Amino acid sequence: MIVITEREGDDPMNGDSTARVAIVTGGSRGIGRAIAERLATDGMAVTVVYRGNDEAAAATVGAITKAGGQAVSVRADVADETEVAAAFDTTERTFGGVDVVVNAAGVMLLAPLAEFDLDDLDLVHRTNIRGTLVVARQAARRVRSGGAILNLSSTVPRLALPTYSVYSATKAAVDALSPVLAKELRGRDITVNAVAPGPTATELFLKDKDQETIDRMAGMTPLERLGTPADIAEVVAFLAGPGRWVNGQTVYANGGLA
Repeated sequence: MIVITEREGDDPMNGDSTARVAIVTGGSRGIGRAIAERLATDGMAVTVVYRGNDEAAAATVGAITKAGGQAVSVRADVADETEVAAAFDTTERTFGGVDVVVNAAGVMLLAPLAEFDLDDLDLVHRTNIRGTLVVARQAARRVRSGGAILNLSSTVPRLALPTYSVYSATKAAVDALSPVLAKELRGRDITVNAVAPGPTATELFLKDKDQETIDRMAGMTPLERLGTPADIAEVVAFLAGPGRWVNGQTVYANGGLA
């Protein structure tokens, strides 16, 4: 199901083809929301793609438009190719095209591999691998010259932390995808990179962790704190804008953790 929320007074049939336009999946909360707001601050019109929290998506769009930006929200399952294609259609119809795509939607479920529920494995795989590939597939077809595709990875594949095996495997797949797609887009002036956050103070990271664990992980970085969504958004904004000579890379935004 596709749900579209527009800024009051916007006409979705009169897109401005001169403005840069971004699609951010997982854009209603956490790192995705920070990215959506930062790209809007940089002057981009933004489509916030979200799975099911209408209130959070409306709040993100409201924050962007209150600050003078342009935004719409579209509810879509990133692993559903029909819904993802419709989200791109809506963006092109509303804003005139697509220049930046940020794959920030993700699921993190943790357990020792020997105990990991296979239904949970399918869920994590569906969102983190299939979802990234489905969105990147549309992005490869539609992003305009001079654009950028950013896939959110993670530092955890480097750390080899117990209970993170399934999540790490999905993010390693994201790392593998990005440089291949960069080469496939040769000649189109489109960059493709992965951004790998370290421990970041989001609902996804903090869920089911006690304060001792949080403090220990915060102390692992030389900066002795958790990252913030704004820290990650700053790196994404650089790669989506002036960082044109960075291509086919995984950029670690982790405060020096690894």
